[in-house]
Amino acid sequence: MVEQHPGTTTMQLDSAPRAKAANLLSGLGAIVLGAGLALVAPAWLRAYAFPTLIVGLLVHGTGMSLKYRFESGQNEPLWWERLLFWLCWAILLGLGVWMAAGVAARP
Repeated sequence: MVEQHPGTTTMQLDSAPRAKAANLLSGLGAIVLGAGLALVAPAWLRAYAFPTLIVGLLVHGTGMSLKYRFESGQNEPLWWERLLFWLCWAILLGLGVWMAAGVAARP
């Protein structure tokens, strides 16, 4: 049985571990995404850069979206949380366009 603290709901108590897991997933995706970006530089590792970037983008985006969804179920997100969420998606979209342009420009 879960002990409920004043001012909390059962949903808040149940979703807290899921939100933490989503946060971890988002962070892991950001790390893999950063590793993919680092692989773009050395010529002998460039063959692994594109798949690593794709995996990092997907994992980070999934974790970020899950965390946002879990936390918004608890209470209304603050304006800066919403701004950061959409700013991150805009940056990821820009990165995807940049990657697609690089692939399309290859001979």
